[in-house]
Amino acid sequence: MQGKIVKGISGFYYVHIAEFGIYECKARGVFRNQKIRPLVGDNVEIAVLDEREKKGNIERMLPRKNELIRPAVANIDMALVIFAAAKPAPSFNLLDRFLVMMEYQKVPVTICFNKTDLVTEEELHVFGDIYEACGYSVLYTSTKEERGIEELLAVLEGKTTAVAGPSGVGKSSLINCLQPEHRMETGAVSRKISRGRHTTRHSEIIPVESDTYIMDTPGFSTLYVPGLAKEELGRYYREFAQFEPECRFRGCSHIGEPDCGVKAALGGKVSRLRYENYRLLYEELKAAEKY
Repeated sequence: MQGKIVKGISGFYYVHIAEFGIYECKARGVFRNQKIRPLVGDNVEIAVLDEREKKGNIERMLPRKNELIRPAVANIDMALVIFAAAKPAPSFNLLDRFLVMMEYQKVPVTICFNKTDLVTEEELHVFGDIYEACGYSVLYTSTKEERGIEELLAVLEGKTTAVAGPSGVGKSSLINCLQPEHRMETGAVSRKISRGRHTTRHSEIIPVESDTYIMDTPGFSTLYVPGLAKEELGRYYREFAQFEPECRFRGCSHIGEPDCGVKAALGGKVSRLRYENYRLLYEELKAAEKY
């Protein structure tokens, strides 16, 4: 029987088999010997050991379409990154890091700003327009007012989407709106520090419709892109590409060189906000090379 791993906890993998339900499975020892770790999202073949108790063994893992480093999940079609428009205020440095990570792993991204009821339309588009100008799809939602839910469902349709975002942005509440039958634990935002308490402790796939799945992933506060060199960073800022031919030096870092096409476009088609985040990440990668 073939199915998809929808959850993994403490060595147990929960495999959804269409029309049969979810089976609690252990992975065969051969996977450990080959240092293969099943991931949420993996398509697998199982042998049923107990039909009544819904228990089985994972016998074979089917080829992966892709695999993310963080969150550690497989076979996704899109990443949906959710930030709050306010309370907590969006961290654009964190958002840009996430976008770099997804560009690096060749995963399409949709950005969702939730809690739009807390800001004015003008305030919302001040930052939303920056990312739309870079070619990213941006959605605006409010779980309180149930605004933008239909538009979000249309974007998710027919895909397996990894959902990620910092704590306190209303991620769990938004998923509840998408799939009311799967009521997730929601955490209150701490008034003292304006951050959310972590409510998602493991990655889990949630069916929305017959061919539509959302993969909830634990909240993140920092991101690391292993194997990324500082010289490569610019290629993952998609708006830089059109201005790089205007740089005097080939392999321009867009930091200290004169006659840099990217720096000349600052304040116009290259956002100063995005560029400053680029500089910060570039310096971090540069410092990491020393160790």
